[in-house]
Order: sequence, then C-alpha cells, then structure tokens
Amino acid sequence: MPDLTESIAVQSSADTLYRLVTDLPRMGEWSPECTRVVWRGAGPSVGARFVGYNRAGFVRWFTFGKVVTADSARRFTFDISFGPIPISRWDYVFSGTADGCTVTESWTDQRPAVLKTLFRPVFGDRTPRNAEGIHTTLRRLKSAAEVG
Repeated sequence: MPDLTESIAVQSSADTLYRLVTDLPRMGEWSPECTRVVWRGAGPSVGARFVGYNRAGFVRWFTFGKVVTADSARRFTFDISFGPIPISRWDYVFSGTADGCTVTESWTDQRPAVLKTLFRPVFGDRTPRNAEGIHTTLRRLKSAAEVG
C-alpha cells in the first residue's frame, strides 16, 4: 500500500505521458528534488538500472534505481535503494480518458525504521516533502505534455 498517491488529468495520450515519465534523464525537469538520472545500460525496460542525483536545500545525495514494471502506456514502477538498503518505490499509472489521460504517481517508503530515525535530522519528514514533490512533478509533467 503506497504511503502517498496523487492523480492529475492531462489532455494528452497515455502513450505520450508514458514516454515522458520513462525518459528518466528528463526527471529533473519534473521533480523538485531529483536533479538528474543516468541509465546504467539500456532503459527503460524491466531490470534496467540507473543512478539518481538529488538535492533538498543544501543536502545532495545519490541513489540507485531499478525498473520493476515497464508496461507501455499503462504502468512504470521503479525501486530506489542506497546500496543494499531499500529506500522507496515510485509507481506511475496511466489511464486513458475521453479527453486524454489520468496519471497517478505513488510513493511507498521502504526504509527500515532505524534509517528513518537516523536520517530524519538531515532529510526531515519524507512524507510531507514527497507529497509536495509529487504534486509539483505531476503539474510540471502535465504542462510539458499539454504544451508539447
């Protein structure tokens, strides 16, 4: 069960939105926290791996990602870890509508409790930060899809 979920209606096709989201090197255009992504091999297929570079204020860090679902124009899911430690799951679902598509973005916190406690002074409470990040990401994605 995701910790956060938000949806937005977009006047663009599910195929177009899927292509935008799965072009992870562009994620820095949508996300307020992710600054860039670099594929480690071919992407965006199941099993593909990538490195994500992030920032929140003065704090900078990187994470490792692995695509777990790549169902064209329907769903794209990836897991984030830091080394062997699971961090989160990000899931995007694309549902066609009469005048475009609804995109749903979800975040599931997978961090062990001890890690949440240790990193809270540095990263703060992830839930409100990620709620705002999801909202911003979806609005920017909508803008890009409807203009382009």
